[in-house]
Amino acid sequence: MKRRINKVAVIGSGIMGSGIACHFANIGVEVLLLDIVPRELNEKEKKKGLSLDDKVVRNRIVNDSLQESVKSKPSPIYHKDFVNRIETGNLEDDISKVSEADWIIEVVVERLDIKKQVFENLEKHRKPGTLITTNTSGIPINFMTDGRSDDFKKHFCGTHFFNPPRYLRLFEIIPGKETSEDVLEFLEMYGEKFLGKKSVLAKDTPAFIGNRIGIFSIMSLFHMVKDMGMTIEEVDKLTGPVIGRQKSATFRTVDVVGLDTLVHVANGLHENVPKDEQHDLFALPDFIGTMMENKWHGSKTGQGFYKKIKNEDGSSEIKSLDLDTMEYRDQKKASFATLEQTKSIDNVADRFEVLVKGKDKAGEFYRKTFSALFAYVSNRIPEISDELYKIDDAMKAGFGWEHGPFQIWDAIGVEKGIEMMKEQGYEPAAWVNEMLESGSDSFYTVKEGNTYYYNIDDKKQTKVPGQDAFIILDNIRESREVFKNSGVVVEDLGDGILNVEFRSKMNSIGGDVLDGINKAIDMAEKDYQGLVVANDGKNFSVGANIGMIFMMAVEQEYEELNMAIKYFQDTMMRMRYSAIPTVAAPHAMTLGGGCEMSLHADKVVAAAETYIGLVEFGVGVIPGGGGTKEMTVRAADTFQKDDVELNRLREHFLTIGMAKVSTSAHEAFDLNLLQKGKDIVVVNPDRQLAIAKKHALLMAENGYTKPIERKDIKVLGKQALGAFLVGTDQMAAGKYISEHDKKIANKLAYVMAGGDLSENQLVSEQYLLELEREAFLSLTGERKTLERLQHMLKKGKPLRN
Repeated sequence: MKRRINKVAVIGSGIMGSGIACHFANIGVEVLLLDIVPRELNEKEKKKGLSLDDKVVRNRIVNDSLQESVKSKPSPIYHKDFVNRIETGNLEDDISKVSEADWIIEVVVERLDIKKQVFENLEKHRKPGTLITTNTSGIPINFMTDGRSDDFKKHFCGTHFFNPPRYLRLFEIIPGKETSEDVLEFLEMYGEKFLGKKSVLAKDTPAFIGNRIGIFSIMSLFHMVKDMGMTIEEVDKLTGPVIGRQKSATFRTVDVVGLDTLVHVANGLHENVPKDEQHDLFALPDFIGTMMENKWHGSKTGQGFYKKIKNEDGSSEIKSLDLDTMEYRDQKKASFATLEQTKSIDNVADRFEVLVKGKDKAGEFYRKTFSALFAYVSNRIPEISDELYKIDDAMKAGFGWEHGPFQIWDAIGVEKGIEMMKEQGYEPAAWVNEMLESGSDSFYTVKEGNTYYYNIDDKKQTKVPGQDAFIILDNIRESREVFKNSGVVVEDLGDGILNVEFRSKMNSIGGDVLDGINKAIDMAEKDYQGLVVANDGKNFSVGANIGMIFMMAVEQEYEELNMAIKYFQDTMMRMRYSAIPTVAAPHAMTLGGGCEMSLHADKVVAAAETYIGLVEFGVGVIPGGGGTKEMTVRAADTFQKDDVELNRLREHFLTIGMAKVSTSAHEAFDLNLLQKGKDIVVVNPDRQLAIAKKHALLMAENGYTKPIERKDIKVLGKQALGAFLVGTDQMAAGKYISEHDKKIANKLAYVMAGGDLSENQLVSEQYLLELEREAFLSLTGERKTLERLQHMLKKGKPLRN
């Protein structure tokens, strides 16, 4: 039977339950969210004269929980309208509705007795064959199915989402003793393809994979920090972006997640893994005990390792906890010579070898922490997983590590890692030495674009399963390269499709990137069928290289700047008007010039987590790479007979003028930065490039013809210009915007109105591009604009145009 998920029932509406419900709504699934009935009225209900029998009271817990979740930041929902896909109810009046569900997910409190009671009630209404899973983070799966039917047990397992479910991609699947293989295979597929997750099949061991390794890593640091006499600022400096981890690093992350949450899992591990060789590390250090007694749990209680205080003058500052005195103090700047040596190394994987060789406290820290981590993960096989890649997958998807433990070990060198471990008093598991003896000198290899891992049972490199749906640029960059310069690599994706991959710093768009795009289009038009623009950077592109623009403006090299902007515009127009189909595959931050790139592609295949917008106003200019022109065109295309055309144009004007950035790809449709019926959204970023390639190939095979440049764009002239100028005058008079902002807005208005034409008129794209370029150039000569550009450069943000 072909299993399809049309409706999901989520039992329990707490932070996790509501988050899971929202994520299923994100992908278009109908959701039933149920929770318990309140046992007493609250004060508001008493004042209204309500009773415990009223539906609004009986559904109060579930409705309040869902609304609180939807209002939280960052949002659990892709688009505000998607919450309408969630029906709420309670476990007494509405439990029979679970018979309509294709999958029931239990997310109630972590108590075995309560879970078993819930499952007993659910089985009375669940239809045979329905998936039923638990989101437990640690209770053994097999304990939960006592007394349940064979059909229940066959379709039951653990499905552990990480919080927040929208953003953290780890989806651990934990089979029970009687779980059907078909069910496990389906869930692995569904997690990857539909939920956008990294599905990891885990064993039914305490804390499974992600939390077992993640909590060990954090507890190891907790015990080490005082032994090494380090401050929390120093640890956060060493465990953040420099090693490919979140900016919040260790202690800030614990504050956000909640110290009480971490302690709960650590205590569970300390109790349930008595034979773990690092069992004592899961015991809480004294300073953690003190923090728990004081209820310094982090953000939720107002203080943790960091504390935000307000000064008498109204300003606020962040204080840090001194782990020796247990008092808050001014933050101390952390700096290390070893980190200075890595500043010129863009590729994080290349930094590890340098970091562990450091002669200062940072080097010692890395040698100690990585040695402990390597020993621990090697000894967890086969306890928590038979395959090493699953541990790496879990840490990357669940904890936001750019590289998993075995990948870091590979980057340092397996043999060098062992030497380092022995110096620190650690030994790897026996299988690591057996791997080296077998002739494999690394945990991973790449062959013909595919990743292979060392299979411990077979003692050989084995292809990591599930890659057929992916194109991994790291694996093909060297073997498939057809062109390269300082800004891009052009790869042959096969089947006649090329890919332009940005490789500039922060994927900024400068002359080298534009040269690469033009070269790729030339090559594609001559010998290939289509072109994709995609990369696997942290962000797709945060814009043009403002450093270059700033220097030209300061030197008043306006002729050169005019040529540079025209080259950008011409390149964007080539994206739109070439003889081959072009597909942009944006993800994460896609701002300024990165947004303009997407606007001019024939099709956009956007990752769901795409934050796209034209943000040039922030640096004192208007979009100058075709963005202003394109939003004017898109506004005109929405004009309808008997419509108030000015209102449509104003919406697009405000999108630029307010520098609006979508909080998801779905929200970008509202801003007309993505277009319904043309552009699509992909939930799993690992699949994005392969899907973009398929669409480029499909357009080519359907007979792609070079489009004709447009000359039919309706502009409103003085009608729009006058209205916009009145609006900016009022905004400036009311002190809502500065005089400089008014000047920028007026320039934008002039372009989007099509100039001061006396009446509505049809114009060409080139006409609008010339107006756009003229306005952009005039603004770069403004002192205030130069000051903003300089400020951004000083802050280390030389992009976002």
